[in-house]
Amino acid sequence: MTTTEKIEQAIINFVTGGDNSDTVLLDKVLHNDFRVTNNGFLGTSGVTIIDKKKYLSNIKNGIFGGLPRIMKIESIDNSETIAMVKLRLESPENHFVSYNSLVLDTDNEWKLINNLAVVEAKN
Repeated sequence: MTTTEKIEQAIINFVTGGDNSDTVLLDKVLHNDFRVTNNGFLGTSGVTIIDKKKYLSNIKNGIFGGLPRIMKIESIDNSETIAMVKLRLESPENHFVSYNSLVLDTDNEWKLINNLAVVEAKN
């Protein structure tokens, strides 16, 4: 598998894990220092940051995830041990633009370390 394919697979696992509320899959693909960063999260003002533990808890408790989304990877930029992926997602309720930072971890696996997302409700 090429580096780009490995990065794509990490993104697919991240999206699939969220869609299926699969915290085991998400735990494997998220770096221990993973953060979600959102500006205007669910209508709130300012920046919201959610760490891995809280993110997985929100998935497990049905606060996030559980809805299948259509995913389109728009770009992948990688520099050997770091990568940036831009993707668009669409669920029955929302449109997402998501910038994802990945790192090649010490176990030689690509892991998401930051998810910077904008979520807009469909009209």
